[in-house]
Amino acid sequence: MGSWASRSEEALATLVYERLGERARHVLIGGLGMGFTLAAARSVFSKEAVIVLAELVPSVVAWARGPLAHLFRGSLDDPRVLIDMRDVHDVIVGGANAFDAILLDVDNGPDGLVTVANERLYCAWGLRAAHAALRPGGILAVWSAYPDEVFRERLGTAGFAVEELSVTPDAVGEHMPDIIWLASKRA
Repeated sequence: MGSWASRSEEALATLVYERLGERARHVLIGGLGMGFTLAAARSVFSKEAVIVLAELVPSVVAWARGPLAHLFRGSLDDPRVLIDMRDVHDVIVGGANAFDAILLDVDNGPDGLVTVANERLYCAWGLRAAHAALRPGGILAVWSAYPDEVFRERLGTAGFAVEELSVTPDAVGEHMPDIIWLASKRA
């Protein structure tokens, strides 16, 4: 995690909003990180939207409320934000037809690099669970530091219409574009 680049993390929320607009009333964000996706979600989604933030690591929330509070600018105090201190996988599995959007930025891409348990989110079974947790027309948005054609195909096999976008990071130096998959559950 770092605070030097935020464009693609913000795009995770703004691109979903561009496609769903005011229909996005119940949004799940997997992973707090540096709070860029949450801040973008707060700025674009309606005042009536509920934003569920699933964060597995209590220290990340403590940092956001403590020494890094200046970066989070009150995001966790927004009454629309509900913090769920659980693995986002468990929130997804327990939420049939519960969400209009699921935004995942819990790893470097669709592999369990940070923790092997994250592979549950990206495997065929995990993608079917995300599909079931979305309302008709809902979107699963997945952030990645790299492209992955096999993952893109897996999204399609799980029943999603898939859009893959490259987002140039705003960091200084030579960086490959980040990838955002927008996987829509057919209405």
